[in-house]
Amino acid sequence: MLSKDLRFRLVFLVEEEGILLREFLHSKGISKRTLTATKYEGGHITVNGNEKNVRHPLEVGDEVAIIFPPEQPSEGLQPENGVLNIIYEDEALLVLNKPAGQSTIPSRDHPAGTVANFVAGKFVRNGLPATVHVVTRLDKDTSGLICIAKNRHIHHLLSEQMIASGFHRQYVAIVEGSVQEERFTIEQPIGRKDGSIIERMVRENGQFARTDVEVQQYFEKDGHELTTIALVLHTGRTHQIRVHLQWAGYPLAGDDLYGGSRRWIGRQALHCAVLRFTHPLTGTDMQFTSDLPADMHQISRKP
Repeated sequence: MLSKDLRFRLVFLVEEEGILLREFLHSKGISKRTLTATKYEGGHITVNGNEKNVRHPLEVGDEVAIIFPPEQPSEGLQPENGVLNIIYEDEALLVLNKPAGQSTIPSRDHPAGTVANFVAGKFVRNGLPATVHVVTRLDKDTSGLICIAKNRHIHHLLSEQMIASGFHRQYVAIVEGSVQEERFTIEQPIGRKDGSIIERMVRENGQFARTDVEVQQYFEKDGHELTTIALVLHTGRTHQIRVHLQWAGYPLAGDDLYGGSRRWIGRQALHCAVLRFTHPLTGTDMQFTSDLPADMHQISRKP
């Protein structure tokens, strides 16, 4: 019995006469890099079931299929069995709810037990010839929604959407102090802090970064003023929210790396609550939400 071919594939119907296969696939968002990988790494491009090269002229009604090459996890990503809180899944992508304390991808300090390890393990169990493409990454101690693509092409399309500001990421945070403006935007460049491989800071020669801030609630805890805020990321710099809020004078509760106190919570009080984007294959508007976790909810709850 032949095993089912689980390689990722897309099928298109040609509606234009005389267009070359290469141009047609480009119009469907298939990059030159993806075409090269398909040709040399175990993929196929067919027209009406027959393999063709990219210079083949197409006719109206032709069925074009691109079968993407199998992907292998990098040497540093060991597939593992583990619990994943899956909010949504289809052939192209996964949306997960990550708990605080779990890294998104392996690192020297955390080589195992990450979201990526568990997703790679899931792919192996399902016989899926794919690796893990993280579209939206969260710091280890940030909780909330993560989007993962199952194929390099889907990752490319979602990354392009993010560059065009079509990928909406909204966070909820609890910060120290009473935030003075109810709505404001922080546009400050972020770069690595001198002498540190971890810390970032606002600096003139850093990369452009923009964060929108909106106040949700003012409250007091043990005689200290705190504010719950919603944030929208327009760029995705490392530690962007944490650095921008420290610069603004409102460090995240629990974020002792960037000036916050751990008297109320043992990690930065930051949660990715909303992801909104257009599905890269169907064009459907997708929105996912995640409730505030218990440790953050507990801070603002009245006794």
